Amino acid sequence: MERPVSPFSIANFRAYWIARLAMTLGQYAMMLIIGWQTYNIARDGGMSVGEASGQLALIGLLQFVPLFLLTPFSGLAADRFHRRMIGQLTILLQLGCAIALALFTYFGTISLAVLFVVAIILGIVRAFNGPALSALAPNLVPKEILPNAIALSSIAWQSGMIVGPAIGGYLYAIFPSLPYVAASVLFLLAAISLGFIGQVPRTPIAGSQRPIGQIVEGLKYVVHNKMVLGAITLDLFAVFLAGATALFPVYARDILQVGETGLAQLAMAPAVGAALTALWFSFNPLKTYVGPKMLLAVAAFGLATIGFGLSKSMPFSLVMLFLVGAADMFSVYIRQSLIQLHTPDDKRGRVSSVSMLTISASNEFGDFFSGSLAFLIGPVLAVVSGGVGAIVTVALWTRVFPVLRTTHTFDPPEALQDEETKRTTEKTA
Repeated sequence: MERPVSPFSIANFRAYWIARLAMTLGQYAMMLIIGWQTYNIARDGGMSVGEASGQLALIGLLQFVPLFLLTPFSGLAADRFHRRMIGQLTILLQLGCAIALALFTYFGTISLAVLFVVAIILGIVRAFNGPALSALAPNLVPKEILPNAIALSSIAWQSGMIVGPAIGGYLYAIFPSLPYVAASVLFLLAAISLGFIGQVPRTPIAGSQRPIGQIVEGLKYVVHNKMVLGAITLDLFAVFLAGATALFPVYARDILQVGETGLAQLAMAPAVGAALTALWFSFNPLKTYVGPKMLLAVAAFGLATIGFGLSKSMPFSLVMLFLVGAADMFSVYIRQSLIQLHTPDDKRGRVSSVSMLTISASNEFGDFFSGSLAFLIGPVLAVVSGGVGAIVTVALWTRVFPVLRTTHTFDPPEALQDEETKRTTEKTA
């Protein structure tokens, strides 16, 4: 039987890709306006720039805490239950949030309290959504074309990050509740698309049959696999320190003074760089010196962040953010490919949940850190010091995890390949 040469030739992957694109469009349209409304309500209520930045920090913290607490259980859920079903349920919860925000905004009753409650719900949703969908993707395509599938999946994600903020910013300028209406439609489309995914193979969990034991096994695998641990924690600390996205409303209103449409452009710029990088990798998969190139990409991410932090020019800021997104996607492509290919299928949900936790720690908790730092030392110095921190992280990880700089290809160890082959044979026997 002829093997597929493109992930798009597989119907299940096409449905997955459409769902991921629609969901990401809705998420980023909604989250951009949540941040914008939070900052403006705070500023219009008499808070200073620093105090309003603190409210943005609180939004990030409220999303991170439930995700942090639930991640061990959400990863186990992704390995024990149907990953597609979990994805659909979490998307429908996001649909409910979008409808609620549309109504509150339309009737002029939106408040910080409402936005904070929604942030908590979104944190719970992301705890289960990320591991389930990340672990589902490798079940949809043969492993030979998995790096291509990861690149194409990243294109859907990055395209959503490009167009989603545009939907949010420009529709908000027309009528404030429109971004949430658009997000509602997109979440509905995503849930329907996931419903078209048929039965997919999934490896039963090996080892302990007790839930706590299975959670511990997943965590042990991450800790003992230096490649997986190094790749996950590199992203955790670099993006945690150098995350500037939480401060986009501050730059849009008070530093660059470009308003909500400028805010949309700031949010779109890194996504454009990331999407073009993912598009390149979908046609030209990386094959050699993957570890050293990942380290260099993270260092470039830190340098571009410093450039954005110091900028007082909108065009230069957009260029720096474009480079931020390109460098980030370069490292994400390598990291996700290494993690997926170096992890047995029966542990992918739990390992993906750990990866999702670090992503959230670097994003949502990173937003809290950036907002808090901006409150203490000002937004510009907060962004610049974060970029410096990312570069220092690369230098440290090069020494602490030497496997990252000595990894030349995506190929997993022979022992893991033999284990996967044995599991597949036993399942089909």
